[in-house]
Amino acid sequence: MALGRVWTASSPFRANYFILRKCSSTASDNVKKGTVFGVYTGEKDEDVILTSAAKQFDNTTQGSFMKHLHLAGPGLKKGTARIFYNLSPAHEIVAAVGLGKHSLGFNEQEEIEEGKEAVRSAAAVGCRALHEIGVTDISVENLGDAEAAAEGTTLGVWCFQDFKEQKKRKKCPRCRPLEGYSEGWTNGTIVANAQNLARKLSDTPSNFMTPTIFADKAESMLNSHGVKVNTYDKKWIEEQNMGAFLSVAKGSMEKPVFLEMIYSRGRMDQQPLVLIGKGITFDSGGISLKPSNNMDEMRADMGGAACVVATMYAVSQLKLPVNLVGLCPLCENMPSGLAVKPGDIVKARNGKTIQVANTDAEGRLILADALCYANTFNPKFTLDIATLTGAMRIALGGTATGVFTNSSVLWQRIHRAGALTGDRVWRFPLWEAYSKRVTDFPAVDVNNVGKGKGGGACTAAAFLKEFAPKGDWIHLDIAGVMGPLEGPYLQKGMTGRPTRTLVQLVSQFGNE
Repeated sequence: MALGRVWTASSPFRANYFILRKCSSTASDNVKKGTVFGVYTGEKDEDVILTSAAKQFDNTTQGSFMKHLHLAGPGLKKGTARIFYNLSPAHEIVAAVGLGKHSLGFNEQEEIEEGKEAVRSAAAVGCRALHEIGVTDISVENLGDAEAAAEGTTLGVWCFQDFKEQKKRKKCPRCRPLEGYSEGWTNGTIVANAQNLARKLSDTPSNFMTPTIFADKAESMLNSHGVKVNTYDKKWIEEQNMGAFLSVAKGSMEKPVFLEMIYSRGRMDQQPLVLIGKGITFDSGGISLKPSNNMDEMRADMGGAACVVATMYAVSQLKLPVNLVGLCPLCENMPSGLAVKPGDIVKARNGKTIQVANTDAEGRLILADALCYANTFNPKFTLDIATLTGAMRIALGGTATGVFTNSSVLWQRIHRAGALTGDRVWRFPLWEAYSKRVTDFPAVDVNNVGKGKGGGACTAAAFLKEFAPKGDWIHLDIAGVMGPLEGPYLQKGMTGRPTRTLVQLVSQFGNE
């Protein structure tokens, strides 16, 4: 009978060690390779059902794997891991991960594909459990869905540590699909790497992520993948009459940049999809200064722009047959003698005048001009994404992205996309009552805060509606999901959400 030891873990990791048999030597502690196998729960919680890959592995151990699972205790809960040593010469360290019931599918109440989400969580927990004990080369079976397993693996082992001393950084393990179980893995890795890109851009401090640096990084990453990148300077922005955008930018010493990314692999006659990301690389609130508590998190106020760049990256890597345009107005919102002041009136690209009642409601100002510019592409639909309102964080917390749209068909598409990716969305109203809050002023066309109390996220969306291009339009408020958060397959930090949902949405238009 094989020698072995087991470790039980969950996320966050709480471990219980116990010896099943004496290890033959300390050699197993020095082994750097490990494998992740999946286990389902049967009708009774204590029942154990192996995935096809786990069954094959169990056969090579003459049933020792299954015996160890039973010996370790009843069942294996979803999202937990147990580690076994010395079960097989080919797989000396094994993480068994709980996938829950085999029949998991779409949960109507939770509005999520539970099976895919269980795979992501299990893959992440298994890889992180192995990494915690020093494993640096990890093979992961498909756990029933190789694409979801790749997403969980790639997202789960990554963390932002660019500014730690080199010798103190954790080395990310090499993770790859188990031989024979790789179909779909590449796509999952691409999409997860895109989200990690958004996480990295968002978590980088603003002195290392100015508008110019952001644009340069986007250009260096996307040009080689068939995306045409144009970076427009302040002079161009002035020529475009983007007075709302310039009013926010003028308070900072950092120069504003308007980033335009064009990817064309659809039909010549196919209208492009246009994505717009809010790119405030640091938001102090301007003259309407924010409280100092947690202001450092405003380095991620360009999370919308980060998601757009990451989506362009994934779409170009996947070579999706679409025409896609990404637009990111980039600047800082800072207080200075040149900064826009509460009560000032500015003019947007479409000629509408805006009274700036609060300079901390700046995201909607820069998006207004970008939305106007999007109309020049005659888009099939326009989507803007922004860390726009604290009200959205209060409404939904970190569970879902708030959605406002004039198209029920587009809502159904993004709702389905969120259910598949596990990064859910929830629809809010775009009623005329909210529009009146921002437009019913005698001296100007629009006010950037509006009248009335409550409903701040709805009022902000109504403001953007005044500048949206004709046709289908959708606004995503990601203030609640940007982070710093921790999840079943994300370590604490800025999240890069909902990059995978955007990619899934774009992919739905690939063959139309």
